[in-house]
Order: sequence, then C-alpha cells, then structure tokens
Amino acid sequence: MTTNTTERVALVTGGSAGLGLALSRELARRGWRVITDGRSEEKFKEAGLPGTVTVVVGDLTDADHRDRLQAEVERHGRLDLLVHNASTLGPLPMRPLGEVDVADLMQVWRTNVGGPLVLTSALLPWLRDADGVLLSISSDAAVQHYETWGLYGASKAALDHVTLTYAAETGLRAYAVDPGDMRTAMHQDAFPGEDISDRPLPETVVPHLLALVEARPEPGRYRAADLGGDRS
Repeated sequence: MTTNTTERVALVTGGSAGLGLALSRELARRGWRVITDGRSEEKFKEAGLPGTVTVVVGDLTDADHRDRLQAEVERHGRLDLLVHNASTLGPLPMRPLGEVDVADLMQVWRTNVGGPLVLTSALLPWLRDADGVLLSISSDAAVQHYETWGLYGASKAALDHVTLTYAAETGLRAYAVDPGDMRTAMHQDAFPGEDISDRPLPETVVPHLLALVEARPEPGRYRAADLGGDRS
C-alpha cells in the first residue's frame, strides 16, 4: 500500500461531543485531516466542526458504518492516528454487577471493546504503512473498583488489553490513556443530579494526548496528567 498524501490523517471515533470533539477540533487546527463519527447528526450540527473535518454519522457497532469509515480512510489515502474515543456507560442509572444481565454486558462490550477491535483490524494496513499511532481512551475504572462501574470498568480494562496486544503483535505505537475526570455529558450521566462543574473541560486533556502522539514513547498505559502538554 502506498500513501497518496503527505498530510497527516486521523480518525477519531465519538467526535460529536466531549473529548472526541475537542480532539478533532485541535487536530484540524494543527493541519491534520480528520475523520470522525458519532450517532447523532444533530449533535454534529451543534458542534460546529470545521468544514475540513469529515463526519460519518452512524454507530460503531454497525458493520456498514465501519465499512464507511474504512472507505473514508481509503479515500484520504493514509492513516497516521486512530483514536478509540467512542464509548458507553451502559444502561442508566448505572447499577451494581449483581443487578445487570447478559444484554447489558453485550451493549457495553460491543461499543467499548468489539467495535474498536474490529475497526483496528480493518485499518491496520493504513496504520502500518504510515507508521501510525493507535490511541484508546481508557479510564481509572479499568484499574480501580468502584460501585456500579463494574461493566464499564471491565470493558475499559479489556480495551486496554486489546490495544496493547495490537502493539505486541504489530509493532505499532499503541497507547491506552486515562484522561481523568472531565466535565462531559457522559460524566454527568454517571453522576445524575450532582454538580460536576469542578471537573476540568475535555479541552484541557487534548494537549496531553497530542504530546504523547508526538513523543511516541514505548507502548503502554498512561495517565494524561503525567504526560507533557499544558493542561491549563
């Protein structure tokens, strides 16, 4: 496979809000060609992403949607960065493990682990050709044990494992990054009725992620707070 552009190309899943939106905006501002996706066309209209960003509306768990993402990567001609940001908390309100069932598990697993796994496999030729970076957004719940966070935490632990196994199997630079608490709609969903205004905005995390992408250290699991970049 031969790349047909010298501009760096990124695919960021879940780019209609929160960290995915902030990251897509900043990448575009820095001159990257960005592809992003999300389930809500209305949210993308509200997001006001630059016209240079390619938006593909759909659900990552849908095979046809993943095919459209792959087609966009092929059209752009290369892939330097794949960011698995799209995720779900599962059924709300979040419940203890003793109160969830297989259907709940499958909902979380398909979005947080299955979709990223098969999308990565489909895009490996482009990532390898560009010597690209695989970046998965993790959580402290992947390594800590919080009441009602069992399904989500287990899925993020699995995503970490899948991501770093890709590094072992392919030689790609692959990272699982815990961004820390953020002031996002998903975080608010996890704490209904609580004031989360003290959490940092997702825009403050983006410089740390991009510092990691540029530095390209050894594959591994990182905390955004420990990485370079200005989080002010």
